[in-house]
Amino acid sequence: MEGAGYRVVFEKGGVYLHTSAKKYQDRDSLIAGVIRVVEKDNDVLLHWAPVEEAGDSTQILFSKKDSSGGDSCTSEEEPTFDPGYEPDWAVISTVRPQPRHSEPTRGAEPSSPQGSWAFSVSLGELKSIRRSKPGLSWAYLVLVTQAGGSLPALHFHRGGTRALLRVLSRYLLLASSPQDSRLYLVFPHDSSALSTSFHHLQLFDQDSSNVVSRFLQDPYSTTFSSFSRVTNFFRGALQPQPEGASSDLPPPPDDEPEPGFEVISCVELGPRPTVERGPPVTEEEWMRHMSPEGRLQQVPELKNRIFSGGLSPGLRREAWKFLLGYLSWEGTAEEHKAHVRKKTDEYFRMKLQWKSVSPEQERRNSLLHGYRSLIERDVSRTDRNNKFYEGPENPGLGLLNDILLTYCMYHFDLGYVQGMSDLLSPILYVIQNEVDAFWCFCGFMELVQGNFEESQETMKRQLGCLLLLLRVLDPPLCDFLDSQDSGSLCFCFRWLLIWFKREFPFLDVLRLWEVLWTGLPGPNLHLLVACAILDMERDTLMLSGFGSNEILKHINELTMKLSVEDVLTRAEALHRQLTACPELPHNVQEILGLAQPAEPHSPSPTVSPLPLSPTRAVPSPPPPADTAPQPDSSLEILPEEEDDGADS
Repeated sequence: MEGAGYRVVFEKGGVYLHTSAKKYQDRDSLIAGVIRVVEKDNDVLLHWAPVEEAGDSTQILFSKKDSSGGDSCTSEEEPTFDPGYEPDWAVISTVRPQPRHSEPTRGAEPSSPQGSWAFSVSLGELKSIRRSKPGLSWAYLVLVTQAGGSLPALHFHRGGTRALLRVLSRYLLLASSPQDSRLYLVFPHDSSALSTSFHHLQLFDQDSSNVVSRFLQDPYSTTFSSFSRVTNFFRGALQPQPEGASSDLPPPPDDEPEPGFEVISCVELGPRPTVERGPPVTEEEWMRHMSPEGRLQQVPELKNRIFSGGLSPGLRREAWKFLLGYLSWEGTAEEHKAHVRKKTDEYFRMKLQWKSVSPEQERRNSLLHGYRSLIERDVSRTDRNNKFYEGPENPGLGLLNDILLTYCMYHFDLGYVQGMSDLLSPILYVIQNEVDAFWCFCGFMELVQGNFEESQETMKRQLGCLLLLLRVLDPPLCDFLDSQDSGSLCFCFRWLLIWFKREFPFLDVLRLWEVLWTGLPGPNLHLLVACAILDMERDTLMLSGFGSNEILKHINELTMKLSVEDVLTRAEALHRQLTACPELPHNVQEILGLAQPAEPHSPSPTVSPLPLSPTRAVPSPPPPADTAPQPDSSLEILPEEEDDGADS
């Protein structure tokens, strides 16, 4: 229903403003209000007002859910007051917003100071929307306008962020920034262009008009199973159609795609070259690269040899220290000795931190106690069939335990996460020295620590890049996996998480890792290793009529049956085949290190390169969580997630 020239299409109570920057809010610092989305005079407004200014259902009419399937504005029970912790920037600043005069309610001037906080903004003025981190007592949204100012943070004490975003997506195109998963960039869209794109993309439910409906059902698999079609969706949605073009037809081809969105189409790859791997680098060959003062020479040539043949077993203990950044390739023997003495002192100082904690103290330190319990459990079942770790009183188990606990002191923010013991075990097996193994492990973790983030954003990004590579290399295989609900490549998750540690025999893992650590022939070779395995199994997968369960079962049964030399040979051949293609999409070039990422002020390709590159020991840090990227950053369709706090 409509009244007074406007129509409320969404209303939610229990939406508070927090006016204090204190860690714990008191009731006087909270302003309860109502958030509404209002259609008025050919415009759509987002309006918030305190409870006393919000009006009631007799003053403002809004649609109720009926048999035809309208919007629902059901009431929810007010939970027990428990504000929890909120970041300072999510609290209202001391400069109050200037209220617009387009409020949908009528009445006198505000009768209390709280009334001055009311605001109303046209959806066309929004630039971005930031969601709160997970785990808070309730979720909040921060809205940023095109003018660059932030509206007061809206704290949804009774849930509703997901419902609000769903309604906003009817009028706006919401796109998740790849640099910050909690930041949604806002774009207006043309309804005819969108309906055309939806029809030909066939990504969304037929009876749904909002952008996030499919993602609400299965955000993870939908994001990646439709990855190759996402760019076409954006192109159709954002590129206006010529005058007179029928909305029932796809937009005409354009030789110059929309800047910032690289259209993924079939790429004509040349023949796959033949690759022959070389013999392992021997100790004698290594010594030929050593100067009289103990400095390695012709390092690029030496790394190329390690990449093409690996290392002989007797050389690994020394060479791994260089590959993992513990020792400098440019240092002399004396400089290395001084460095080891310094790092030994540093290690034992950190080890003493947890060693000196008494049982009574640990009872009051739940974090340390939790790490110790998890480490003890994982260590007890890590590579126990290896002679180096077998037996109940094996000293190797004690070293694993001590190194992992010391790492918790070294990296407080990350601590210990299940799977790290799998990465340490081969290193300790090769190095056979507690201190040296610790620092080599730290070097490895600098490469892969993003894999263990709680948000799993790095893992999702890697799976997305893997799918993009596979889409270019083998479109029929991708189509087959899509048809069997396996297009998300979730069965590759463990491969990437711990770098194939459980897929190959133990000694083969040593060879695989030392090749990957060279950083050659470019970054992200581990993704091509995954492509190589899938390429080796494509006929079995496609000709056997496997469904999703059979695909998962077959992939799991490959464990310990793969030849590392065959896989590395094929991965290098795939890399050469891709790099020889003159029309390789720019975002694929970025993944392979063939092109530099676009500047922040320039349009970026759809897929960002991974921050995991074995060519350096310390990866570039991610942008701060509170730094909003420019609106022309690369985009992904908004994968709707569960509301935090009360929305869960």
